[in-house]
Parts: sequence; C-alpha cells; structure tokens
Amino acid sequence: MKLRELAHSRTGDKGNTLNVSLICFDALHYAHLHAEVTPERVKAFLSDVVRGDVVRYELPNLAAFNFVLGNALGGGVTRSLALDAHGKSISSALMDLEIAAPE
Repeated sequence: MKLRELAHSRTGDKGNTLNVSLICFDALHYAHLHAEVTPERVKAFLSDVVRGDVVRYELPNLAAFNFVLGNALGGGVTRSLALDAHGKSISSALMDLEIAAPE
C-alpha cells in the first residue's frame, strides 16, 4: 500500500534543508509507521534528490514524525536550476513510498 493511505505531509524548506512532517490520519497507525518509515528508508527512497543526512524526530502525542533532509534542495530554492524541486514536490513523492499494510 502507499504511505498516502495512512498519512499526509506538510513541508518547509530553508536553504538546502527540507523539513517534512508526516502526520497519521489515525493515531492507531503511529507504531506501524514508526516501523515502516525509517530515516534509512526515506533517504533510500528519495536518493535522487536527498544527498545529506535524514534525521527523524518522533512526536507520538501528535501521531506524527518530522524528517529533516539535508542537502535536499539542489543548493536551495533560489539557487537550484531544478524545476519545482522544493518541499511540496518532494513530500508528495514520499507519499508514494510502498509500505506494508497494518495488521
């Protein structure tokens, strides 16, 4: 199943760093997404654009995660020659991550 079936995202970008929040539609899926959406999987899935570290911050009371993706914006929104390669596009791509269905 696609990640977008269990969560949605919000983004922010500053310079060459991208901030992606992943928010569960249902708090019951938090533990499942914790296991499925690791920093390593996010970095591997977005390896075409994310060149730096991926750090995950966990927000269990909000049933959410915050991923900070370093060196992910081609030098930054104002410096990149890439067409629309900033936050919203990348978070939308992340929502295509294939994950196992929760039990």
